[in-house]
Amino acid sequence: MLAASIAGPSFRHATRESPRLVRRTSKLASAAYSDAATPQRGPGTNSTPTLSAADRSLLSQMLRVDHAGEVAANTIYEAQADVFRRLGDRKTENLMLEMWSTEKKHLRVVLQLLRQHRVTPSKLLPVWSAAGSLLGAVTALLGKEAAMACTEAVETVIGEHYDDQLDHLAALTEQPETLEDARPQDSDPALTLLRSVIEEFRDDELEHLDTAVEHEAQQAPAHALLSAIVSLGCKGAIQLAGRY
Repeated sequence: MLAASIAGPSFRHATRESPRLVRRTSKLASAAYSDAATPQRGPGTNSTPTLSAADRSLLSQMLRVDHAGEVAANTIYEAQADVFRRLGDRKTENLMLEMWSTEKKHLRVVLQLLRQHRVTPSKLLPVWSAAGSLLGAVTALLGKEAAMACTEAVETVIGEHYDDQLDHLAALTEQPETLEDARPQDSDPALTLLRSVIEEFRDDELEHLDTAVEHEAQQAPAHALLSAIVSLGCKGAIQLAGRY
């Protein structure tokens, strides 16, 4: 299953062409958390006090995993860019820097989401940071194709993970069939905004995946094995970060 997901990446809520086209005509949801955003009360500052204990636990787990993932992604791209700089491969370095810039924005936004929803970060952040740096450096030293294969594998798993989160958020924010079925969180603007932010992040990861494939990720030596190892590691990290 790992090999199949890598060889043919697909995302339930995204199309192959839509992310770039939508961004030209619509405001990004993450703008609500940008440095320029005003500190007024709104969807980007309100917490979700109406959630049940079970739903709040699920939300905390989701954001804790997302934060840990962005920390790891930043260290992966940072390490890869550094290796390619030292190797004198400016073209690939610039490509990694470009993708890293997106992950930097993701990390800034997720940090604000943690504060907004009063979520404690993963206790294993030093592990995720070190693991990301090691993975980025090793795959870059194996060559451009291996570095791209790393991106392909990571973004495939993360894209599917974000799809799962969108399903959970849809269940929390779905419109009730009758007034009697209504719950306070059904119209919670903070949850609606979070759903839009996750969709934006998912589409960003899809763009990174496309970039990796376009730059010969699947030409990496032992591509299937490398992809399976990276995918398995990512899935294990998701499970651990959600718990600790």
